[in-house]
Amino acid sequence: MTDLDIAEVVRRTGVPVSTLRFYEEKGLIAPTGRRGLRRQFAPGVVDRLGVIALGRSAGFSLDEIKTMFAPDGQPDPDRELLAAKADELDATIRRLAVLRDSLRHAAACPAPRHAECATFRRLVRDAASGTVPRPVRTPPA
Repeated sequence: MTDLDIAEVVRRTGVPVSTLRFYEEKGLIAPTGRRGLRRQFAPGVVDRLGVIALGRSAGFSLDEIKTMFAPDGQPDPDRELLAAKADELDATIRRLAVLRDSLRHAAACPAPRHAECATFRRLVRDAASGTVPRPVRTPPA
């Protein structure tokens, strides 16, 4: 398979040239050479950029993502690192679900004004103190 021109990499992945250059500076990708002034990349760079995008969307740092590749360039992430990130995401999901449910409760609160809604006041107090919102206990209808 022939190398890909940097413009072709951009077209296939949607990753801007500036980001490709940044990833190159960070050692996450490497060109195979140049054709004129344009960088050339091995076709595998598309999959590599996919791994980078997946890692970024999961919240991994670029330094952590860099460790996810074996010396031959193939993805080989540390399974413990993946499990730890999955646990971190579970905690974030739980926290966001509590926040979502609390906001829904406050939005439907029968109090005439939000300032009179105990749940809304608790949300504001929790946010001001930096604490994680507690689950809302909605009485059965």
